[in-house]
Amino acid sequence: MDGGKVTKCEAVRLWTLRLFVMTRKELLQLSRDGPLLLFLVYSFSVSVYISGAGISMQLSHASLLVHDGDHSESSRELIHRFQEPYFRFDGEVQDPKVGVERLDQGTAMLLLDIPPRFHESIGAREPVSVQLQVDTTNAPQGLSAASYAARIVGEFSHDLASFRFGSSANLLDMPSIESAHRVWYNQNQDETWFQSISHILRMITLFAFLLPAAALVREKEHGTVEQLLVSPITPLQIMLSKVLAMTLVILAATALAMVTVLKPVFGVPVKGSIALFFFLTALYSFTIAGFGLFAATVTRNQAQVGMVALLVISPMLLLSGIATPFEAMPSWVQSIMALSPLRYYVDVTYGILLKGVGLDVLWDSILAMALLGGALFGLGMWRFRKQLE
Repeated sequence: MDGGKVTKCEAVRLWTLRLFVMTRKELLQLSRDGPLLLFLVYSFSVSVYISGAGISMQLSHASLLVHDGDHSESSRELIHRFQEPYFRFDGEVQDPKVGVERLDQGTAMLLLDIPPRFHESIGAREPVSVQLQVDTTNAPQGLSAASYAARIVGEFSHDLASFRFGSSANLLDMPSIESAHRVWYNQNQDETWFQSISHILRMITLFAFLLPAAALVREKEHGTVEQLLVSPITPLQIMLSKVLAMTLVILAATALAMVTVLKPVFGVPVKGSIALFFFLTALYSFTIAGFGLFAATVTRNQAQVGMVALLVISPMLLLSGIATPFEAMPSWVQSIMALSPLRYYVDVTYGILLKGVGLDVLWDSILAMALLGGALFGLGMWRFRKQLE
């Protein structure tokens, strides 16, 4: 019995040693690929900075043209309320048609048209309207500009009404509604936090798919798969070593992004457990690697792997809630994206980094990632064995 225990322990030690050697071989092979390493470092450093600092989804300095047909105190007051940083006053046009041409040319976003007798109608307590034309070619920016302008005009109308009632009644006796807002987790509403983290999620997803797949396809291209199979290495050790090596690389790249960009440049907080975040990042990389390994078994070269990556990764990045709210998507898309590991990793990342939540809140997302990871790796393993047969 003691001999049996020694034999089992020796077998486990030997199996682990072979896995370690294979993983080390993958890391050495990757270290010799200078262009790929340079691209990896760029993607998790400079590219993260550019994404966070160079891309803005908020309305900023929207070009505003004005046709003032009244030139009165009231019209000047309304125009003055369209201020920076949201709007940029680019001058007055004498004819609304000129402003429309500027909108068509893309040199202006908004045209505010104030009619004649604007001040006179307000003084006579008559209803009066102003026209705002918005170029919504860039739909998010255009809709934001229209919403901001509607709020400005509404506040202008409210101030006029308050002034009128104030001249004949006590405002304190009038009913009013106050809206008290409380912003959680990102109190300054700094979009660089969202943009930089989202870019890291994209890079993790992309490299977690491509690196293991490219490593396995490279073995097929060089004809070294057969050499590995005649050695004492099992197919599981071949595939698992590639996943482990590339997961370590992705974890190191993620740490590089957090140390060099997220924390010192953008001030992104880490309110939760950093150890839990890296553990779940490793789990997510393992899950996406299952996609990559399966793709490697149905392709013959690295160019085909890239094409499959476009087919698989692009819908995940667009529809998993990384760029747009997941709840805003059609129900059938949400049902399909339940099979996307990124759908759950987004919740995990923002939950740990910005909200400081733990396993008690994220357990369902973690369980979904674990189940998907096991299923995908098992599918890739099955396909690899079948291919060898």
